[in-house]
Amino acid sequence: MRSEILTSVEKLEHSMTEALIRLCRIPAISPHNGGTGEDAKILELAKLIDELGLKNISLKAEHVDDDKAPSGRRPSLFLEYPGKNPRRLCILSHIDIVPEGDKSSWTLDPFKPEIRGSRIYGRGVSDNGMCLVASLFALKALQDAGIEPEYTVLLAFVADEEMGSHYGLEQLIERDIFRLDDLVVVPDSGNDAGDFIEVAEKAVWRLKFTVTGKQVHAAYPNKGVNACRAANMLAYEVDEALHKEFTQRNELFDVPFSTFEPTRRVANVPAINIVPGREVMEFDCRVLPEVNLDGAFDVVKKVCADVERKTGAKIEIEVDRSDATEPTRADSEVCRLLTRSVKSVLGIEPYAGGIGGGTFAAFFRKKGIPAVVWAQECEGVAHQPDEYTEISYLVNNAKVFALMMAGE
Repeated sequence: MRSEILTSVEKLEHSMTEALIRLCRIPAISPHNGGTGEDAKILELAKLIDELGLKNISLKAEHVDDDKAPSGRRPSLFLEYPGKNPRRLCILSHIDIVPEGDKSSWTLDPFKPEIRGSRIYGRGVSDNGMCLVASLFALKALQDAGIEPEYTVLLAFVADEEMGSHYGLEQLIERDIFRLDDLVVVPDSGNDAGDFIEVAEKAVWRLKFTVTGKQVHAAYPNKGVNACRAANMLAYEVDEALHKEFTQRNELFDVPFSTFEPTRRVANVPAINIVPGREVMEFDCRVLPEVNLDGAFDVVKKVCADVERKTGAKIEIEVDRSDATEPTRADSEVCRLLTRSVKSVLGIEPYAGGIGGGTFAAFFRKKGIPAVVWAQECEGVAHQPDEYTEISYLVNNAKVFALMMAGE
């Protein structure tokens, strides 16, 4: 049966490639990040599913209200197919993507994907289009081969992962969609070898600082309060204080220590001769489970008070926090099933470890549902100009998912 499944997947390579290009022509960018959301892409995905002619499936759309979306909602789509066992294998991919960034850094139109040699290039082809398509065509391959899945299959195509899942899984997981005995796979992180299974994530801690001074002409800085200078001082001192205070290491994780990264500054004044009266900047922090986030926030507040005293500026802090959860056990059923399938397809023994955080898996672990994160994917290309995926990885991921569905 195993060879039949693998052969069935291989026959679908061209169709998978076409489907990935087709879906990635449609931007699905959060309205909170300059886009219009996932509606158009969900409609195209539903059309693709209908064209595949899958039998005995049930499709259900779920929506989360979002006033910033043109439709007023953020859609997700769930496909279920019964297997021999009512216990479900759930594979969750996300439909949304990040913006293209600096378009001049691309060698192609980000939303006109191209095949170049063994690769497909375009925004979203790796993150997370490849595994979305692979999960769907894994089920198609089983049906084409006439093989009934061992597990009932639930494929979830979910909104808003890239911006924190507030309009996606964060709310959907509170609905009657998932079960405590579900086997959950999140194909949203991995490496070229395909030998890494993520079973743990750091806390995700995002800090937004609004620094308010007084805007004046640059020729008379003494009459104002330079918010840019205060923000520069704040960024340096927060960075220094957090790294000095929290030095713990945990070798389960790659990277094995907490990271506190200043990442974004919002545009301030339109001319060079204006001293800005307002600056907005953000930190993205990935924090080991053993670090007390309340204690870390106390460190940040102390630094803010010191910078206010030194500069005369006022500082407000907004926090987006997702605490670390208990890891999924490496000997859990879903981890063993995935390990077996990866060995069959890639001929390697995968190992378990932790990452910086930010996948769907954390939501499941908080609910006590073991979840693993795995994919064979090109390292370092997500969110970058000229994002790409290897076509062979698309096929290999579909093979692994198909074997898992079949209990192989």
